[in-house]
Amino acid sequence: MRALRIAALLGLGWFMTLAVHAAEQQSLDKGMVHPGYHEQPSWFKQSFLDLREDVAEASAKGKRVLLYFYQDGCPYCAKLLDDNFSQRNIVQTTRKNFDVIAINMWGDREVTRLDGKVTTEKQFAQYRKVMFTPTLLFLDEKGRTVLRLNGYYPPHRFLVALDYVAKKKEKQLSFRDYLKQVAPEPASGKLHSEPYYVKTKPPHDLAKAVKHSHKPLLVLFEQKQCPPCDELHNDIMKRKETKKYLRKFDIVQLDMWGKTPIITPQGKHMSATKWASKLSIKYAPTMVFFDNHGKEIFRAEAYLKAFHTQSVLDYIASGAYRDQPSLQRFIEERGDRLRKEGVKVDLWK
Repeated sequence: MRALRIAALLGLGWFMTLAVHAAEQQSLDKGMVHPGYHEQPSWFKQSFLDLREDVAEASAKGKRVLLYFYQDGCPYCAKLLDDNFSQRNIVQTTRKNFDVIAINMWGDREVTRLDGKVTTEKQFAQYRKVMFTPTLLFLDEKGRTVLRLNGYYPPHRFLVALDYVAKKKEKQLSFRDYLKQVAPEPASGKLHSEPYYVKTKPPHDLAKAVKHSHKPLLVLFEQKQCPPCDELHNDIMKRKETKKYLRKFDIVQLDMWGKTPIITPQGKHMSATKWASKLSIKYAPTMVFFDNHGKEIFRAEAYLKAFHTQSVLDYIASGAYRDQPSLQRFIEERGDRLRKEGVKVDLWK
């Protein structure tokens, strides 16, 4: 029976290869942002996507399951595969400690969830609230998510994440605390001030800010030792297109490790670092958006270049998130619209 399943899987692989090429051409015809299929490493597990079996099989080998959500045409997925999984120490660490299972966030393959419910890849991605690709879910021996990485992590940080889960450090401390301990980076060592920040003195009353403003609230969680924060402020935020969107928000910057007193949008008094911990902020910079009722409506906690940063800001400022639950669909449509307007879309500048 197992042999028949393997034969069926091999046949499915041949069929999917043909389907991939057809999808590529369809994507090109539609003007999809950065179209194209990117080949995954051959050592990824060829799973039947019964996650109960996958977790049990990994556990029996002393491993854990790593779910990799991707989409064709995703430049950050390509970067993960090309930059991260081209490094020997990352590949060795991953293969030794994890069974990596790729899941297409728009796919139609059948997935059996850990609760036994049968669904599709696309529905499973929605169930897991996958908004960015790549999204990585690290599962423990009972199938519980012990770490979630939204978006691309550069190799040195990605290796720390692998180490954190492989050594079961989640039982001792949070990932952001572990990352702070073992992955310091050279940076400017300062928080960047911007003219469009809300000018208030501590305690920052965010409850009042959302109540008395017609704009959405954007809370920027950053830290002083943060090269991506430096890039965000020294490059991305200085661009004319970015500024156009930033003016549509009330913006408050917080040091995710700072003791600055705040009043949260829900009216709770606490320090910035305690709030960051309660919100499970793991990455700097993280953008968290709130509506005028103080409800979190979206967050971006991935490494983003200018086009994707602007797309996220546009997604919230325009109110598109209310009608289009998929950020990725919005980005594709936005990219197509900009091209029709004669704007050159460059994902890496």
